[in-house]
Amino acid sequence: MKEEVEALLKEAEERILAAQTAEELSQARIFYLGRKEGKITELMKRLPGLSVDQKRDVGPILQQLRVTVESLLSIQEKNFAKDELLDLTGRGKTVPTGGEHLLTTTIREIERIFEGFGFLSVAGPEIETERYNFDALNIPADHPAREMWDTLFVAPREEGRLMRTQTSAVQIRYMEKNEPPFQIISVGRVFRHEATDFSHEINFHQAEGLLVGEKVSMANLLYTLDAFFKRFFSGQKIKTRFRPSYFPFVEPGIEVDVYLPGKGWLEMGGAGLVHPKVFQAVKYPKGISGFAFGLGVERLAMVKYGVPDIRFFYQNDMKFLQQFGGEMRLK
Repeated sequence: MKEEVEALLKEAEERILAAQTAEELSQARIFYLGRKEGKITELMKRLPGLSVDQKRDVGPILQQLRVTVESLLSIQEKNFAKDELLDLTGRGKTVPTGGEHLLTTTIREIERIFEGFGFLSVAGPEIETERYNFDALNIPADHPAREMWDTLFVAPREEGRLMRTQTSAVQIRYMEKNEPPFQIISVGRVFRHEATDFSHEINFHQAEGLLVGEKVSMANLLYTLDAFFKRFFSGQKIKTRFRPSYFPFVEPGIEVDVYLPGKGWLEMGGAGLVHPKVFQAVKYPKGISGFAFGLGVERLAMVKYGVPDIRFFYQNDMKFLQQFGGEMRLK
């Protein structure tokens, strides 16, 4: 049996050192040290049938065989692990990383540009009252302009709570607590009860700006909007134009269009000088003037990044989001 043990040791050394993969090492471990049919395990099971002298001769050798084989296996396994770490030709592991949603990117860009102009970013609640969403904006209950907004009211209806239809409500809240001069930008979600199609959604985002002070003119408004669009569409030779329009909370009111090469003239939002009745609602003294504007965030993102359908922003489609670095992507 002594010769059998020595032969098995030599065989084990050769097999372990010749192993080329971790799988081959694993098979060698089972072959020699397996609890049921391992070669060394089988030899150990034969010890009880030997004489005392045989046990004295073979026992230590057999024990040394187990220790040696385990040691060889351990060393080779570490070598394989080390080689795997140092294998610069191997394929790298994929690591999932997060990314900004395209709307988040657009909102931050809008805020960054206006903050560069000295505007302060402010926010307000999405569930509003009729006073902030309509009344204080020169849209009383009997005003026909209320039909311009398909409003979602919050039950019970008599409490006058609603999902805000415009972020102009934030401007009223800010004016109630702050004296001019100031200039603010508010970007947030608004809600409309209307049919969904490629250019309309039940909820979307608005960026509304307000500048209040003394002797604020239409020229100040036009310059600010022109400067914003030139920065937002940086690298493109754009033009801006302004057309007369009507909004209850400004007088005069204008529509804002931007010309982009290859796309033509595109409507981007509305603006105007703040209506005197809005200042009356927040109890500002006479002589105060200001301008306000509202821009659609989704509209800006669709034009800048070539998104054909507003619904893409809300479908959580990985193929769409990954085009702009959004959701989970693999590096």
